[in-house]
Amino acid sequence: MGANTAENTNLRLKAVLDILAEGVWSGTTLNAGEVLAEAIARVPFNAHEAELLSGGIPRGHKTLTSASAKLVKAGWLVKGRSGWTIPEDGLRATVAFPDVAAFAEALDAETPIPDDVAVPTAPPARPKTKRAAAPKKAAAPKKAAAPKVAAAKKSTRKAPVEAAATTAVETLPQPEAVAIAGDFNKILGAPEDWAPQYDEAQMEFNPLVQLWSLTAELPSGFYTYKIALNRSWDENYGAFGTRDGANHELNHDGGPVTFTYDHATRDIVVA
Repeated sequence: MGANTAENTNLRLKAVLDILAEGVWSGTTLNAGEVLAEAIARVPFNAHEAELLSGGIPRGHKTLTSASAKLVKAGWLVKGRSGWTIPEDGLRATVAFPDVAAFAEALDAETPIPDDVAVPTAPPARPKTKRAAAPKKAAAPKKAAAPKVAAAKKSTRKAPVEAAATTAVETLPQPEAVAIAGDFNKILGAPEDWAPQYDEAQMEFNPLVQLWSLTAELPSGFYTYKIALNRSWDENYGAFGTRDGANHELNHDGGPVTFTYDHATRDIVVA
């Protein structure tokens, strides 16, 4: 991993925690796919990271999903059936290591968070710092214009996921059908398992967020599956969005489960 790519990955890992923390403070819930998309929107891929791997997934996306395991190991991120959540130590880490250099060093060295760092209950005062700086930029005659510019920038910054979704709606072609084909299709009502041609295996498309999803009630057990496009196996995706790749795996405690497929990454999120 090149120096620039390594730095970008650390920036995105920090963004993942920041996004989850912002969700806690605002009461907003994002699934894992949306969190990753937002982190990438905040720290866009360079040319090397944007290169598509054999499965059609950008190199930077696979690097980020793999690197997120470091957040889990540090105890700053929890990946569960209901999605990704940030525990108290993750919230404390956003305050204890506010810049990316300190954050990356602490993450790699598994540095414990100082005991005197309390769990934050609101965002840090970074927006106030930017707002206070605005009058210094503006000359006296243009004093009234500066806040409008700052407000516009802040408004744009608050909705990168929505902006990304709008772009995707305009530019990303979607398959005609997406099936989740695996060893639980009979449970869903299909005549047989591993058969992407049946209606019971098809996911529903949400054009507003450009995501396909299927919610099912599954008994407790271990399941394997793949994503198959257009009701056949001609184009299918497995783990990490790899075309013709290894099966996805699910250890399920029983109950409802939602599968979400993103055609931009060819990968899936389970919640």
